[in-house]
Amino acid sequence: MSQHALAQAGADCVPGGTKAQINACAIKDFQQADTDHQILYGDVMRALSAHERPALRKEQGEWSRHRITHCKQATKAFEAQPDWPSRYHGCLVQQITARDAVLKRWLHQGPPD
Repeated sequence: MSQHALAQAGADCVPGGTKAQINACAIKDFQQADTDHQILYGDVMRALSAHERPALRKEQGEWSRHRITHCKQATKAFEAQPDWPSRYHGCLVQQITARDAVLKRWLHQGPPD
């Protein structure tokens, strides 16, 4: 789905509406979570010392690839269902929420041992 299509989908969000409208809400929620996550990641990177940043950058890249793979596998059985976009984007939001907790630990406690 193109960025324009995703943006349009988010604009069509109606909580409790049709499957398409609920899917649009899931996409909108994902877009917001992803934007907030990128801001948090940037804040953590700025707070770390120069020698700590490469470790977080590497970890973040690995996590980013893993979340997509994980959510594709977790929702694979539902790909033909009309609510697949909602399931997939909901999974991504869960992955982002969990990663945000890790980033906050980096921010407040430094890199893991």
